[in-house]
Amino acid sequence: MGRKGVKLLGVRVVIAESFERIHRTNLVGMGVLPLQYQPGENAASLKLTGKELFHVNGVRRALAGVGCANVTAVAADGSEKKFDVLVRVDTPQEAEYFRHGGILPYVLRQLAGGA
Repeated sequence: MGRKGVKLLGVRVVIAESFERIHRTNLVGMGVLPLQYQPGENAASLKLTGKELFHVNGVRRALAGVGCANVTAVAADGSEKKFDVLVRVDTPQEAEYFRHGGILPYVLRQLAGGA
């Protein structure tokens, strides 16, 4: 599925072990937040199934320079797993794009004089 399809499906965050630069940049450009597991962690080591509901806290703080956010994964039975992730919005310009919901909303706001 292309990056546009991800956003259209309502995906707001992608958590991965690593990102190729272009894929990470494309996600940010679409307004999807790329998060990276801490070194030595991954879905298997955290025993995640992919069926959990994920809550992400600390994104604003991370975009301001802290770099990490907190994830709580809630399973269907209500059990929770908490872990930290690296927010992979790597440049100030990417942070601006993400704050606006992606490149297109950013550019439209610039054209409308609303930024």
